Amino acid sequence: MTDTLVLATAQRLASRALGWLHTSHRNGLGRIPDDIVIDLADPNDVYKPLGEVALAASLVLRDGVTGPADSRAAQELLDHAWAQLREGDLLYERQLRHLTMTDPLETYAHFARAGYRHPALEELLDSLSRLRSVHAAEVQPNRRLAVANARRIVGLGHRPDWSALAAGTWLGATPEPWTVNWMTGYQVTHTVFHLTDWGARPDGLPAPMLDYLRDWLPVWLDIWAEIGQWDLVAELLVVDACIGEPATGRQGWEALATVQREDGLLPRDTDPVDEDPERAFRDHEHTAVVAVVAGDITLARALGATTAAG
Repeated sequence: MTDTLVLATAQRLASRALGWLHTSHRNGLGRIPDDIVIDLADPNDVYKPLGEVALAASLVLRDGVTGPADSRAAQELLDHAWAQLREGDLLYERQLRHLTMTDPLETYAHFARAGYRHPALEELLDSLSRLRSVHAAEVQPNRRLAVANARRIVGLGHRPDWSALAAGTWLGATPEPWTVNWMTGYQVTHTVFHLTDWGARPDGLPAPMLDYLRDWLPVWLDIWAEIGQWDLVAELLVVDACIGEPATGRQGWEALATVQREDGLLPRDTDPVDEDPERAFRDHEHTAVVAVVAGDITLARALGATTAAG
């Protein structure tokens, strides 16, 4: 059982991070300028930050464990991000021009989770799923899980072999734990996110992987907290929330709470925070998103509110 201090810290940290995201977007940060030429071939152009904030906001609404102010902020963030993406038209254009890219589907899934739909995009995605080239695209194993889970969320036809997909990941091999590095650490977290659908399906994680994480997640959390990789610390706390009974204690939450600024900004690492609001948003938006997700799923798990959808 998660202790009450962890829950209080998780709720406060996530609420402040959500408030910072909401204020930042309200002040125009992360907005697509009207005069910009959007590079539809660049996955990190304008879509990524909008997709990330949509992920956090959609999970807040899915789980329903926050107060009315945070729920309202999450809804407004989703409305804003959807409008920025021209109600899905930009995702449709990107997918139409770059048939094997997966991020339009992955981004769309966050909106579909919250009830925003784009029928033409769904028809296109369904059609593309019948192309051999789409299935033959060489992508990392945890990315294949991301696509499978996105299709599950949207409700597109699919029959993935979840066991085979899981076995093909770094985590699925249960490697020597001391060989983990920064990159494989992120791969581990995303493997868990997609197998469990962000905590909604904790039984989606195969037993050997679950046992392995219970043994080594606390160790990895200590390591990344010691060197101040706060973004990865937050991601590991999401993992702890997704796997059921928590394996870590207070240390990670207390470390994040200590470095979070009064306005809700959560630094990604120990480097100095640039005081320019635009640069600070670009540098630390992802960490705020992960903090919101970690707090939300931790609360939802403790309150029994996280349920599978689709």
